[in-house]
Amino acid sequence: MDYQMKLAEKLTVLNERGQGVLIRMNYIKKLCSHSKLRPTFLTDKAMEPAIKYINKKFPNIDFRGNNDHAYELLNTIDAGQCSFDIVFNFDFTKNYLDLIITFTSVILMLSRIEDKKVLVGMFNCAHEMTNGTSEPSYPRLGQMFLEYDHPWKKLLEDFGPHTRSVTAALISLNMVYPRRNLPPEQWRRAQLLSLLSIPAAMMEPACCDTMTCEYLSMEVMERWIIIGFLLCHGSLNTNQTSLELWKMALRSGLYLTLIRDEVFNIHKVTEDIFDNFKGYSKRVADIKECREHVLINCGAMHRERRKFLRGALKELSQVLADEPGLLGPKALFVFMALSFSRDEVQWLVRHSESMPKIKTPEDYNDNQMAELLFHMERLRSLMRKYSKIVQRYHVQYLAQFDALVLNDTIQNMSVCPEEESVLLSSFVSTLSALSIKQVENKEEFDFRAVRLDWLRLQAYTSVIKAPLPLKEYPDLAKVMNMIQFHTKMVDSMEEMLQETSELSILCFYPHVFEKMFNQSNEEILMKQYLMAFPSVCSHFSHCGHSLCPEEMDILEKKSLRLCVTFLEQIAKQTSSVVLEICAEQRNLNDQLLPKHCAESISAARHRKQKKAVPKKGEVQKEKPGAESQRKDRTVTTNLDKLHLILRELCSTYSLCSDFLNFDHIVVPTEFLLSHLEQRFSEIIVRMANYNQTTQEITRPSDLLAAIRAYTASLHGLSSYINVDVTRLVKTVLLQQTQPLDSHGGQTITTLYTNWYLEGLLRQASNSLIVHCPTRHCFVSQTTDNEHSLRAEEFSDVAELQALAELIGPYGLKFLSENLMWHITSQVSELKKMVIDNMDILVQMKNNFGKPEEMVTLKKKLTGGENVLKRMTIIGVILSFRAMTQDGLKELTLNIFELVSAAGLKCDIDPALVAAIRNMHTDNTSLEEEFKLSQLLLVYIAVSLPFLALDPNSLYNQEHGGHNNNIHCLATAINQVFAAMFTVQNKNIEQQLKEFLLLASSTLLQLGQNVEKIDVKNRESVYLLLHMIVEESQFLSQDMLESCFPYVLLRNAYREVHKAFILTVG
Repeated sequence: MDYQMKLAEKLTVLNERGQGVLIRMNYIKKLCSHSKLRPTFLTDKAMEPAIKYINKKFPNIDFRGNNDHAYELLNTIDAGQCSFDIVFNFDFTKNYLDLIITFTSVILMLSRIEDKKVLVGMFNCAHEMTNGTSEPSYPRLGQMFLEYDHPWKKLLEDFGPHTRSVTAALISLNMVYPRRNLPPEQWRRAQLLSLLSIPAAMMEPACCDTMTCEYLSMEVMERWIIIGFLLCHGSLNTNQTSLELWKMALRSGLYLTLIRDEVFNIHKVTEDIFDNFKGYSKRVADIKECREHVLINCGAMHRERRKFLRGALKELSQVLADEPGLLGPKALFVFMALSFSRDEVQWLVRHSESMPKIKTPEDYNDNQMAELLFHMERLRSLMRKYSKIVQRYHVQYLAQFDALVLNDTIQNMSVCPEEESVLLSSFVSTLSALSIKQVENKEEFDFRAVRLDWLRLQAYTSVIKAPLPLKEYPDLAKVMNMIQFHTKMVDSMEEMLQETSELSILCFYPHVFEKMFNQSNEEILMKQYLMAFPSVCSHFSHCGHSLCPEEMDILEKKSLRLCVTFLEQIAKQTSSVVLEICAEQRNLNDQLLPKHCAESISAARHRKQKKAVPKKGEVQKEKPGAESQRKDRTVTTNLDKLHLILRELCSTYSLCSDFLNFDHIVVPTEFLLSHLEQRFSEIIVRMANYNQTTQEITRPSDLLAAIRAYTASLHGLSSYINVDVTRLVKTVLLQQTQPLDSHGGQTITTLYTNWYLEGLLRQASNSLIVHCPTRHCFVSQTTDNEHSLRAEEFSDVAELQALAELIGPYGLKFLSENLMWHITSQVSELKKMVIDNMDILVQMKNNFGKPEEMVTLKKKLTGGENVLKRMTIIGVILSFRAMTQDGLKELTLNIFELVSAAGLKCDIDPALVAAIRNMHTDNTSLEEEFKLSQLLLVYIAVSLPFLALDPNSLYNQEHGGHNNNIHCLATAINQVFAAMFTVQNKNIEQQLKEFLLLASSTLLQLGQNVEKIDVKNRESVYLLLHMIVEESQFLSQDMLESCFPYVLLRNAYREVHKAFILTVG
């Protein structure tokens, strides 16, 4: 019986396995030819003798493999005199022709593996050494290697008996191939693939007699025709149809694909073979004529085809996106469009790699390939997105139309044998049982059994003397082919997409793929389609095979590398354009800053006073906003061009929000956000303009205004694509509050910390900059240098509030830690000085009520000025820290230690307490530390009169402090010793009272000194006592009056104010 031959099953299995063998052989060839991947035993010099011996003795070697099974099946089909017709028994004919091409490709691939004998021979030796016997298949395989040493010669001999079957199958393509291989002008005239050409027929289901042939790959048909007529060339001299079909295929191109990037030159191979045959001179002439035709016309024709398809696919995708319900009746149009486009892409790829020398090489380069790929990906995504619509439509079609038509067709058949009747009845019952509820309940459909039974039925009805010859029942073939397509729409949507539009060939032509991307990237209008390239990389996961699992890792790495490369380039371009727009907006915003209004005010004042008008030669500066006044709409600004490019680039992100590449979920917008994050961080640091050599930096308020302008412009990106700009800005600005960003680069926190420490506070410690309590800032002393630092421009309330907003609590904490390090360094030096003068200080502490002894001891004391200098530095640092903390009041945190970080004042500074506690070592006890602290207070108190000798100790009423910053001593004494005594767990108030008493005593002795030079700034130094008490949380005015007469303070204030009035007057 015919069904016992199992032709359908064997064809299915052998084609699947043959494809796996081809992929495996391609992998072996690549492995052996690659210098880095080549197996070590083939390059090991120690193995050279063994390799030579195996090559020499190779004939003494048998294999019942895929090729033997293929021979048997081909002989069985030939013996059964099966009839083939691509229109009627499509699947049977397609599988038969595929088997021939696969078999031929395997043989040709085998001949291209140079090390095949060595590999097989060494495997057999290893098998014999391991198992004690030769590998059973080895002799047959070795014999096959020898037989096919000249592959085409042996193949032509083998396929001679099959000429009738092969020729019949190929001639049936005359109904399909010429109609597919039309010039683009005819496509345009016919309005191919257009849903709008006949509006009245828009809702009608797409249907024809050759439904399954409509999306058959043209490359596949050309491969069948070229290789088929090469193997069975007899009919070329006897059958005009065969000759015309063959010549049409020869005019299609120069190369055909065997597998992946393995191609063969059509005309060269065919000419070389036919040259050896008598009576084929005309065919050789045909080959040469066809080759000339290809060189002259083929490139331009395919270029025009791609041009037509770009427009057709764009229209099709837009219509279907607008009316997805049309995907049901017009699904065939989608797969035809995808198949046609895939054929053109593959043709260009395989010819671009081996481009012939012609006068028009531009025909083999396409700088608009991105658009075609984009629309292909768009159609694929629409089919996936609305697959339920397609499924629902075709379930109803199968149950309510196809089942009824099939049943009527069966009823009208005059003959229907039992076996065929069982199959046909099962088709009708399966389709009739379908209902829309199955779709609504999300049931899984599986019609693979139905399609396999239809293939079986084709095989049963195609053998000679079949009880039910299929060619006599064309209506049955037409209905069943239509049903097969409809079932695929229900359960095999993904397989259909892979069959018609899978572009994994690009994985094996990476240079061509990257070249296409770069060419498209150069065109502004193509930038909106660039996302198609990384999206196509997701196809590469489908080009592997279970017979070659070790290749999957290589394919995955290659796919991810290409995908990431494309996404990085797109993201890099997009981020560059976005940030260029931000820079332009920042420049415009910068013109509106208050610092630029002086010229406008001056001009207005000139007009009011009616002063001289500027001369004609002088160019008047344009006012902000003048750039928006357009006199000619055709004139475009740089900002206009940038927005155009940005729109094009952002449009490409609309293709998909994410896609799967092997096991990796790829989110394109994350690449963009990553680039923006890195670039924005770099720009912020660059806008700070920190120069370590000249100690120059941008004012915090200016930088804050620039960042706000950038942020406002960045938020405009959300109107183009769905990205979380708020998250981006928060991430970048949060990183800027840390010493280093996520890439290890410097941040503005580090830059401003370094600048305020090295640029501002270092000059303040040398009295070049003065702390000004009345204005809450630091002020530069007047100098003749025009380029000297103006400290008030960087340290007033507005600037420090801007600094606090820029670097935030974390940044100010880092700044505070650095300030504390400098304070603890000064405290360490002070302790060393105390230890050096400890004996004298102890005596002075015990005898401060004895003026004569104090005078004697004071002469022995060294380093008094140095102590005051270091304490002043500490006071300056603490004053600056207090000013920065005030800037944080807007950013509220709370409770204890966080209170200080929030900018709120504490009686005892927790950060200072922590810093001094960390200074404590195991070498000294708390009592010793307490003693040092007491003596340091004594040291400071007895050294205060030295301040009266310094001419810069003059109190400045305008600044509210002294010209040498000694008023900062009040802050230093109160905060440092409060922290010290807190760590040492001592009574702060008692210790400060003792200090106040000692300091008052030493200062009162200034009045007893009659040398005017010594008491020049006595009144200014007196005020220092009052400042210490005012700033202290532990001392009061009553305590001060008990040891220092208030009348002296009052007179001191009157004197310094009188001096100020006289100076100003």
